[in-house]
Amino acid sequence: MSHRILIADDEPHIAELVRICLEDSGVRVLEARDGEAALAIARRERPSVVLLDVMMPRVDGFEVCRRLKEDPLTRGIVVLMLTAGARPADRERGILVGAQGYLTKPFSPVELASMLAENLSRLPLPESP
Repeated sequence: MSHRILIADDEPHIAELVRICLEDSGVRVLEARDGEAALAIARRERPSVVLLDVMMPRVDGFEVCRRLKEDPLTRGIVVLMLTAGARPADRERGILVGAQGYLTKPFSPVELASMLAENLSRLPLPESP
């Protein structure tokens, strides 16, 4: 079974760009367009990694991350924030709610691939949900 990665971003062009960056890496890509959908998909599919935008409808990324880390079913998911919020306070808040990494938009596909590879290398291959 390959790793599953959830892209949670309300901007379709960003999600598509991330999907293209991941195409050749052998992972299964899941997508959510708002925070509520991201939480539901994460609980159902238990992805290895969530690439999480901060500014999303319904529930923002900080709250999604906090809820994922509080839930015993999802707390082991690696959360990488992928957002336009480049202020140090945004980065600090992401880390405080449990994100393991923070990448600002516009992002470098090489930097994204490197961050994902680093985090995935520490994880065992997932079991089926």
